[in-house]
Amino acid sequence: MGKTLPAVTTGTPAERLRTLLAVTDSLTLRTPRHHADLVGRHTVAADGRLRMALPARAEVARHLFDVGETPALIELTDLAPLPVRDRVRARATLTGWLTLDELDGDDLTTVLDLAAADLVDADGDASVDPDELAAARPDPLAPHEADLLRHLHEQHPEAIHRLGHLVPAEQRGGARRIHPLRLDRHGIVLRLELPTHHRDVRIAFAAPLAGPEDAAEHLARLVGPTPSCRACAITHP
Repeated sequence: MGKTLPAVTTGTPAERLRTLLAVTDSLTLRTPRHHADLVGRHTVAADGRLRMALPARAEVARHLFDVGETPALIELTDLAPLPVRDRVRARATLTGWLTLDELDGDDLTTVLDLAAADLVDADGDASVDPDELAAARPDPLAPHEADLLRHLHEQHPEAIHRLGHLVPAEQRGGARRIHPLRLDRHGIVLRLELPTHHRDVRIAFAAPLAGPEDAAEHLARLVGPTPSCRACAITHP
């Protein structure tokens, strides 16, 4: 008999959006009068509010400096770290009021007073309550996910092959290639590339991971013994 897999579990929409905000490096800011693509200029404060540093000479910053606040829409896109078909893993839209916080050197720091947030990802479309987003915490694997997926893909193809065989045959049949698409504390998502389309399948861990240091052990519990690896120590516990 095959191994009995744990029930599939994912983070709440608020947790998934909070994770997206934490790891996505770029976003698009839209106001009634301006548009700006920002890279490496946003953070999430301890209270869950989105903060953005705008170049003080940018038109949107000058306008905000004059009026103090403006309606704003924020768009974020999450891309898979591996070159797979259809790399978009999630999209999010946040709307609210952008307010002036402080002028820090050549940057104008702003804060989004969130009114509404929407998330679209593999787990469905969801509206996220601002208070729930403020209280949520990002997935502990998020800062390391891209490196872990690349390492698994490049150094452990045998582990990917074994993970693929955990997928029910009726879902796996016809898959030409299997790639690791997402990794979080609840499990790993595989991208199955079929001749005319693709299918994403989540394989859950037996228990949520506390951090990235637990990833190798939990993956090994799923796939069985693999050659040891100094970089990630993927080996049977």
